[in-house]
Amino acid sequence: MVEIAPYASRPAETRGRLHREPESTSRAPFQRDRDRIIHSSAFRRLEYKTQVFVNHEGDHYRTRLTHSLEVAQIARSVSRALRLNEDLAEAVALAHDLGHTPFGHAGEEALDAAMRPFGGFEHNDQTLRILTRLERRYAEFDGLNLTWETLEGTVKHNGPLIGTADAKPLPSTIAHYVREQDLELMTWPGAEAQVAAIADDIAYNNHDLDDGLRAGLFTIADLDEVPLAGPVIHAVRQRYPTLEEGRLVHESIRRMIDMMASDLIAETRRRAADAGVSSAAEVRALGAPLVGFSGPMRAHDKALKAFLFERMYRHYRVNRMSSKARRIVRELFELLHREPDCLPSEWRQQAGAPNSSQTARVVADYIAGMTDRFALDEHSRLFDRYAKP
Repeated sequence: MVEIAPYASRPAETRGRLHREPESTSRAPFQRDRDRIIHSSAFRRLEYKTQVFVNHEGDHYRTRLTHSLEVAQIARSVSRALRLNEDLAEAVALAHDLGHTPFGHAGEEALDAAMRPFGGFEHNDQTLRILTRLERRYAEFDGLNLTWETLEGTVKHNGPLIGTADAKPLPSTIAHYVREQDLELMTWPGAEAQVAAIADDIAYNNHDLDDGLRAGLFTIADLDEVPLAGPVIHAVRQRYPTLEEGRLVHESIRRMIDMMASDLIAETRRRAADAGVSSAAEVRALGAPLVGFSGPMRAHDKALKAFLFERMYRHYRVNRMSSKARRIVRELFELLHREPDCLPSEWRQQAGAPNSSQTARVVADYIAGMTDRFALDEHSRLFDRYAKP
């Protein structure tokens, strides 16, 4: 068995759980966190939540669930190469998208706009609400009662939340939770959470290229001048000149993922050697990320994002889906906030008066938990005069 790196997170040194409970005799604490996330209702709902394409657009496009699994696989592979704690990296990767609304970023934008008078809506904050409040499965506490390291990594996987030049006001759930358990929001998280964050970028970029090609939003020829993608596709064509397009795309994306992961591993090893970190605490105290791409790969990553933003995320077909999604979320929120008696019984019991801040928060939780298809059905039930109530 390979010994983990000195700056990896060690289960024996976990800062524990908010609610004390006996630890498992057969599973390490971070394994137990991963299992609790996988068995949660919120994780199952990711199967029918949009990544880019609405669920009914096709069976082969990524969903939040398949994306989360792909991120977890990359995070585990990179963590193994860096001798980090694979279980913690996997737990953070599997949890990072739990707070997303239906219809992807369009749904989040609409819900944030509706919630602006009541503190706004942010999916990372909603993820913490799910992990610490909304999952109600255990007899002695709300939430999943995950370890400090998993919660810290999930909340801060993209970096510090306070003390930076571009820091925003803390969302309500995070601000409230850190009064009970300090997640040290001014520091970077442990190396495993940093790996999960960049694994998210690797999966997002490459698999959105795959989905965009599959949907016909752009062609392979359009990628010729895109850094990294163009040279890789050219190299595959040179090696396999008669390869059909489907295999050409898969082989190219497979190579790109490998190149990005390999660069991440090499650059992180270099940074760790330069910094001389010897504990997870020292990683957090660095004041800068330990895990990251090299300069050239950062430029490639930026170029891929720019291409996808222009050619995929702003494509008229995606814009039409996004416009419809924002309208559905907005109309659901406005009606349920104004008429909370239309909420299902278990949600109505938590709501307050019509148009109140308490009702707004309950309605936001209700809508955020919807899958794409449930949101479409609920909107039809409430607004289509011919639909069954």
